[in-house]
Amino acid sequence: MQRSRGFMVLTLTSLAAGPPGCASQAPRASSEVSADVETGSQEREGISPQLVRADSCDDVAASLKAKLIAAMEARLQANLDRAVLAATYTCEEYGEEEEEEEEEEEEADAGATASEYSGTNVQVADVDEADFVKNDGGYLYVLGDGRFRVLDAWPADQAHALSTFPIKGTPKRMYVHEDTAVIYSSLGELAQPAADDPWNGGGVVENECTYGYDCDFTGDGHKLQITVLDLADRAKPRLRREMVFGGSYLNSRRVAEDVHTAVVFPELDVPGLSYWPDALPALYCGLKEHGVSVSEVQALFEALRLANLKLIDAAPATQLLPSVRDVRYVDGGGLQVTEGPLSSCDQVYLSQSSDTRGFLSLVSFAIGEVAPLGASTIMSRPGAIYGSKDSLYVAVRHAEEAGQAWFSGLEDGVNEATSVHKFALAPGGAAAAYAASGLVKGRILNQFAMDEYQGTLRIATTTGHLPDPEVHSTVTVLGEHGSHLVELGRVDHLAPGEDIRSVRFRGDIGFVVTFKKTDPLFVLDLADPGAPSIKGELKIPGYSTYMHLMDDDHLLTMGYDADDQGDFAWFQGLQLQVIDVADLAHPEVLDKEVIGTRGSTSDAATDHLAFTYFKARDLLAVPMTICEGGSGGDYGDIMTFSGLLVYRVTVEGGFTLLGGVPHEEPETPQTWSGKCNNWWTDSASKVKRSVFMEDWVFSIALDRVNVAHLDDLAHPTASIPLTGK
Repeated sequence: MQRSRGFMVLTLTSLAAGPPGCASQAPRASSEVSADVETGSQEREGISPQLVRADSCDDVAASLKAKLIAAMEARLQANLDRAVLAATYTCEEYGEEEEEEEEEEEEADAGATASEYSGTNVQVADVDEADFVKNDGGYLYVLGDGRFRVLDAWPADQAHALSTFPIKGTPKRMYVHEDTAVIYSSLGELAQPAADDPWNGGGVVENECTYGYDCDFTGDGHKLQITVLDLADRAKPRLRREMVFGGSYLNSRRVAEDVHTAVVFPELDVPGLSYWPDALPALYCGLKEHGVSVSEVQALFEALRLANLKLIDAAPATQLLPSVRDVRYVDGGGLQVTEGPLSSCDQVYLSQSSDTRGFLSLVSFAIGEVAPLGASTIMSRPGAIYGSKDSLYVAVRHAEEAGQAWFSGLEDGVNEATSVHKFALAPGGAAAAYAASGLVKGRILNQFAMDEYQGTLRIATTTGHLPDPEVHSTVTVLGEHGSHLVELGRVDHLAPGEDIRSVRFRGDIGFVVTFKKTDPLFVLDLADPGAPSIKGELKIPGYSTYMHLMDDDHLLTMGYDADDQGDFAWFQGLQLQVIDVADLAHPEVLDKEVIGTRGSTSDAATDHLAFTYFKARDLLAVPMTICEGGSGGDYGDIMTFSGLLVYRVTVEGGFTLLGGVPHEEPETPQTWSGKCNNWWTDSASKVKRSVFMEDWVFSIALDRVNVAHLDDLAHPTASIPLTGK
């Protein structure tokens, strides 16, 4: 921990008497609040989450540049503080004054199809979600090693690779609808190059966020390409369209033939901005040993600030708007190319939030159509995405920062909030319409913490961070009134001292799992939006990270077992449960299956797309790396299985293990390779997905697909590589 030091650090803006362009404070406005909404505490004044449509390009430019100036000055100020310390203390003095506290961290015949088969595990029925595997009962479509791959999958005992098609960049996810594939890939080019700042790197995200507990939904930082292929002949896919965006993929949904994609564009990038003077060595300490005084440091940073202001002032607004290059390939070898902004200036909605310095566009098109893209653009940071058949919501986490404007409508002391922006979806590839925005206290976990029902949005959030005893959670019901999502009711201070690990909604019922030492499952009655309440509660060891709606009266959950240590609990092996919620006031565990010990891992624990429940045949498949020998805080030391586990699951019989499809040889003490040091939020199973076709299962890793019959899972009938051409 760093001690405070006995000197004053001047702010950048105090060094000059308001040079041109330094007025960077966002305009303040109070939000419109329904008269019958009770917050329970005095609300502070501040900014509103609502977005305002720009009148012109000048309006967009003024808002963008004001936010860019504020961000630039804040970043310069942080570096100035470092430089003043370095010019005040020698490295020896700095080290003597430094104290550190150690904190403990818990670390076939062509065209044949199966009569029954599993599909993508989606949150909302008939609202498809993109994934790197798709299945239509006859063909399996997989993205692997830079190519779109078609596997002739039925009959399963004759499954084989049929065709491949190279995709630019790194293909990551897709939709397949009838005879068309829509493929999302990340290009090598960054959406935003790293800034000239020795203390702040670029915006590339190596591991994209799926669960949300200790990561943010941001996109991967690379430019996005959407490739559209014609699959009328599965043996010879044909290129139909390529769209390249100046931003990154955030999330998407498909409703029938309409594809809606959220693209996040980089925070405002003006070429040439610098955050550390060239004449100043980038040192944490000892600048005064180089003959540099505090006053010289301040002068250098002030000169840099003025130079940055000139660059920002000269930047044209059109260069800051989201853009796309759309290439359509027509029969006969011709091209139709359009290039330019996704939205005109007067179609952009602006934000008052001081932490919002970039754009988010919801891009829409209809599969099979060649019409221009429809787009709706707002000024927003990225966030969790929830989609229904008619709406798409973006939920953005915010944390209060010193000296920055904060939201009105929140009680005093609340320094975390989630703003929610709603889009109304339109059919036929038309642009979605920005509809409304709202605000709730706390931070959202992921997409499952949102649900639209009978014109309302239910959203679950946590305020505070463990081990703070003031941590608690809230479920808020929002209703749309004009351009506002206003609070209709809430259940507050849910599970004090614990945070949310999973959420699921079913009609007018909500299920929330929180955790610190045990897994309290809360059942919420949401039938009256104005008076939601806790209906029932169940406490069991461990916690669920994903809840699946097995049927109207039962939950099928996945998460971790736990070892209670009094003040806290160690997570242990993976845990599956069947929970009876027929009596909402008295939920009950019917069966429980614990797999492996601490260090075991499954992608299905943190990514619902890896969880395959085949209701038609009472089958469950989950990727699994099993580690044995762990207990308490000690990780298992031997990996005994790596592949896909398959269960038969019924309400009456619980879990029956049918076997596993192997992908790696088990470890021995002589072949130990460290596969068991897996933190609970960092899933790392070898297998990533699975597909059922009748009594066959396809176990899918990044490098191959193993095909096995339920009667002999340990010995795959086929193993199809996903590498090479």
